[in-house]
Amino acid sequence: MLKTLSPIDDSVIFESAYASDSNVQRTVELANKAQKKWQQTPVSERAALCRKALSYFSEHQADIGLEITEQMGRPISQTSGEIEGLLERANHMIDIGEQALADITLPEKENFTRKICREPWGTVLVVAPWNYPYLTTVNAVIPAIMAGNSVILKPSSQTPLTAQRFYAAFQHAGLPEHVFQYLFLDHAQTEKLVAHPAIHYVAFTGSVAGGHRIAQAANAQFKGVGLELGGKDPAYVCADATLSATVENLVDGAFFNSGQSCCGVERIYVAETLFDDFVAQYAALVKQYKLGNPLEPGTNLGPVVRTSAADFIRDQVSEAVKQNASALINANDFNTELGANYLAPQVLINVDHSMRVMSEETFGPVVGIMPVKNDAQAIALMNDSPYGLTASIWTNDEQHALNLGPQIETGTWFMNRCDVLDPALAWTGVKNTGRGVTLSSLGYEHLTRPKSYHLRKKLA
Repeated sequence: MLKTLSPIDDSVIFESAYASDSNVQRTVELANKAQKKWQQTPVSERAALCRKALSYFSEHQADIGLEITEQMGRPISQTSGEIEGLLERANHMIDIGEQALADITLPEKENFTRKICREPWGTVLVVAPWNYPYLTTVNAVIPAIMAGNSVILKPSSQTPLTAQRFYAAFQHAGLPEHVFQYLFLDHAQTEKLVAHPAIHYVAFTGSVAGGHRIAQAANAQFKGVGLELGGKDPAYVCADATLSATVENLVDGAFFNSGQSCCGVERIYVAETLFDDFVAQYAALVKQYKLGNPLEPGTNLGPVVRTSAADFIRDQVSEAVKQNASALINANDFNTELGANYLAPQVLINVDHSMRVMSEETFGPVVGIMPVKNDAQAIALMNDSPYGLTASIWTNDEQHALNLGPQIETGTWFMNRCDVLDPALAWTGVKNTGRGVTLSSLGYEHLTRPKSYHLRKKLA
């Protein structure tokens, strides 16, 4: 049985049987059959159906926001914003779909017709995470369907209601039956489905360890796999940065969603001339957070997703303090008595890369801050990580940022912003952050395969 516990109070909020083997097999067969017809549907008609599905999310935004809070603990004041992000991303991918999926025409060649078409893979399996269950899912689901694929969604066991909402949205839109389906699966079942020969592409968002298991399961058929994995995203505050605005943005970038974001800021490097002022302002702003029941409107910091995650975060902080790190936030100033999932935010200084809190993904409301002497030291420390999703540079000199950007080993780098995603840009990572691309026109390239047409009109 799938049993979902709310991080708010550990109450059971959802129960369902996992899919049986026969149900999984039937789902795959129906997906493949439906896809053959769906592939013949003009892109313009696919777009119209997808837009109608989005209207369902708009109409149910408040209810869905409440469900997100109950399932994963983000404050109710913030959760409905996830649907706004879903709408932005989905609308952009629909807007560019016809052009991105158009045939590639080649210069005329006497007696030959040549072109490259983009064909759908077939059936796409989307394995979604819990931390942004709609934003991450829509990255793959809408463009996969736009590209002519069928989709099977395996939601996180922490946020199972998201799958039912996507299904209801496509039912509302009148999407042909079985083009979109979902399954509740455990880890072993998921790996078995990934290896199924009738699954043609897998989009996975999750941990590095999970990504390795997905890649191994998929490898026997050489099928396409997109992996968005962990992050340990750095920020570099240059000496000319606007201090107050930089502090405000980097506090939000580290503590929004209780730090449970793959592109959240987990380590900050500050020009030593600014370090003391930066740290003082940063800690003062963090102390203003209100940790509490996320269903209460005044709460802006909720629980982390589960007790095991909270314990992992506590261990990282405790270990760093034993290694002479200084904790600037007094946990006793926060209401941590609500349960084991409730963590006070923490800011650490006197840290270095020998500490796990500066090298391992934390995925919680903790950030470490170090002074740096110059750009070279900052870049070396930013790149000293097995991850490479995003990084940010804070400066008033755009040319300075442009000079540093090519040296940063990440899929995305920002100037004067962080923890954000623009759907017109490719979302990708390097190193242990994974492989593949979602969003932008490049996202469609990973959800289709090229097919070349080489026609000689007349034989000599």
